Amino acid sequence: MEDSPRRAQVSALLDVYETLPFSIESGAGVHLRASDGREYLDFYGGHAVAVLGYGHPALVEALREQAQTLFFQSNLAPVAVRERAARTLLEFGPPGMTRVFFVNSGAEANENALRLAFRRTRRARVVAVRGAFHGRTGAAGAVTDQNDRWYAFPQAPFPVTFVERDDCEALRREVREDAAALILEPVQGVAGAVALSAQFLQTAREACSAAGATLIFDEVQCGMGRTGFPFAAQAYGVTPDILTVGKGLAGGFPAAAVLVNDWVAACVERGDLGTTFGGGPMACALVDTVCRTIARERLLPRVRRLSERMIRECVTGPVEAVQGMGFLLGLRTRPAAKAVLGGLRARGILAGGSRDPHVVRLLPPLILEDAHVDRLLEALKGLSTDG
Repeated sequence: MEDSPRRAQVSALLDVYETLPFSIESGAGVHLRASDGREYLDFYGGHAVAVLGYGHPALVEALREQAQTLFFQSNLAPVAVRERAARTLLEFGPPGMTRVFFVNSGAEANENALRLAFRRTRRARVVAVRGAFHGRTGAAGAVTDQNDRWYAFPQAPFPVTFVERDDCEALRREVREDAAALILEPVQGVAGAVALSAQFLQTAREACSAAGATLIFDEVQCGMGRTGFPFAAQAYGVTPDILTVGKGLAGGFPAAAVLVNDWVAACVERGDLGTTFGGGPMACALVDTVCRTIARERLLPRVRRLSERMIRECVTGPVEAVQGMGFLLGLRTRPAAKAVLGGLRARGILAGGSRDPHVVRLLPPLILEDAHVDRLLEALKGLSTDG
């Protein structure tokens, strides 16, 4: 059907996103080429997804080879690449995780994690943390802070108790024998890269173990090397019962996963969980490749070193403080973050916002180098410090 001139000017997409004033046409390494002809240094990483940047040879080759071998097969049939990806992910993740369930998105991973917690404990209540963002679907939305502002569901599907960040006493009080789960992000992403304290996470582990509740780490955004460790669980030395991962898991291909320990795996029966596209061969080939590439290229020591440098040196120009961990950092700004983001874009750098109007979020690919940090520092120093 031929479009009228009026119809051709209107996007066919539902208008739900605040978008950049230009489109992205291509990417290479840590750089993006936009429709305005400019090249941008990507400190946003496609919202923490592009862990290996754009066009990484290992990802391109894995995708090409798997597409030619087996493009898709459902979970009805065992597929070798799915088993290989699961084993590689378990080796990459914290000790104690023994089984994997592949899905498509972080929200779906959290939905299934909560379902497993209810099945494991046969309890009804969940404890969550203020500032949390776990997804936009029913159960994930229920445990997301300020969900009455974000979602249109008429009511939560189960009772949720929120505790303040790093309030260990409240955690001990609320994680009791009627709690099915405690779900938390070790580093809260949407909140503005807020790292929870080591004491709080250790208390979470102790309280859940004492009450027989399920400890769920949502590492959808902070996982896959972003903290400078494979997962924040390893950075903190605290292992949950369930760990969810998404975003950069397959380097830009839709994929997410739920990792569980033996205690949780023992409650699962055939038919309890399901997904059509989760664990597809293409996604699994990339999951396997991302984990192996991060290890082979020794990217995690670099993430830790450059993160320490940014935490130390980014307090310049409009930036008052730096929070977070690894390559999930929040720049606390005197002016509104929106103004700083615009100033950075004018200097050829893309970064992200957050729920906090005075925090700029940095989520760069793990392949970032010193020269890229130099450019960020130079850009920040040239921005206005006016509040």
